[in-house]
Amino acid sequence: MTTRGIVEAGLSLQCRALHHVYVVEETEVTALDRVDLVVRPGETVALLGPSGCGKSTLLSIVAGLQRPTSGQVLVGRDDVTAMTVPELLSLRSNRVGIVVQNPGRSLLPYATPEENIAFAQRGANPSRRAELPGAEELLDELGLSALAGQRVHAMSGGEQQRVAVAVALASAPGLLLADEPTSQLDDANRDSLVELLAQANSRYGTTVLTVTHDEEVAQAHRRYVRLRDGRIERDDADIADLVGVGEDGSVVLPEHTWTSLPPGSTARVIATVDGVRLVRDEGQDGRR
Repeated sequence: MTTRGIVEAGLSLQCRALHHVYVVEETEVTALDRVDLVVRPGETVALLGPSGCGKSTLLSIVAGLQRPTSGQVLVGRDDVTAMTVPELLSLRSNRVGIVVQNPGRSLLPYATPEENIAFAQRGANPSRRAELPGAEELLDELGLSALAGQRVHAMSGGEQQRVAVAVALASAPGLLLADEPTSQLDDANRDSLVELLAQANSRYGTTVLTVTHDEEVAQAHRRYVRLRDGRIERDDADIADLVGVGEDGSVVLPEHTWTSLPPGSTARVIATVDGVRLVRDEGQDGRR
């Protein structure tokens, strides 16, 4: 049994009019100012911006670690902002994995990666726990077998952070949240970790949301959202959906449309007032 076989399909995420205010020395500070954000199942999205722009606050609220002043967060069909503390604990144990900036905060230092993974899986629902992959199997799937048997405290920062990703995936979550996971790494380890996050997405279909201030990390994701002063300044989702028409009339569709129109399928082109609409042809297999 591999993680691919039991992982929940990538979860969607919706933030609706998310607003958060905190008080510093009797002064109200707006961390998030009515943020609207939609992340599709299976997307990899980076929240990009300088320190203090609200990106880590947003991630913390999505994870249910903070309550927003107002607004709503939906992970899949679950309203995170309406959950009780036990429900939030269950959410983070089964459906949402978290990678923090300092891996020492989420790992048992004198334990091995296998022991850390086994410990993380203890919180999974009993109905799922028996189906989760063994620690050695998960490390092998993620290309981390070389770290097996080593004590976490003796590892480099980059190795610890990669183990932290494996631990976050131990319960096969549908959504992986990463808060500045590369901020303490050199370029080589940064690139290795970004590749591991991409691997989690491509191998298991896990939706990935990463907070970062690093432009190169953000651009390694399929989409990035830039925050400034608690507001979304730019969302490249619309840009990513733009397609060019070649001189021969050819069009390359965005990857997220391949579920409806997979490469090799045929579609009918229907003229509309604003342009054209593509409708998949039923073909010989009767699918739409």
